[in-house]
Amino acid sequence: QVQLVESGGGLVQAGGSLRLSCAASGRTFSSVGMGWFRQAPGKEREFVATVSWSGGSTYYADSVKGRFTISRDNAKNTVHLQMNSLKPEDTAVYYCAGRRYRGTADMEGYYDYWGQGTQVTVSS
Repeated sequence: QVQLVESGGGLVQAGGSLRLSCAASGRTFSSVGMGWFRQAPGKEREFVATVSWSGGSTYYADSVKGRFTISRDNAKNTVHLQMNSLKPEDTAVYYCAGRRYRGTADMEGYYDYWGQGTQVTVSS
């Protein structure tokens, strides 16, 4: 079992940066793949980024590629999402998610654990 708590959301101007963090509890954290998803008002939740258990493999949605970076620190049981060059269309609730398996995944159905979400608002 893995429990996830996100932090780091807030209000930022377009072009700015934010760093989201996801603190995980559970002894299996270092052996599972992790991801970030987001849900904007009136829209379905969508994939943002994913990282494998070791951090050696990452994958991004086209909409954030080159601007966002996912990373993990297994010694601290945390996953981060560094978001640069933010745009108003990045405004959403961001969710951290964990899998039962080591690899990356870009679909919700492959994730078993979810955080409560953190709001990111980008003003124009």
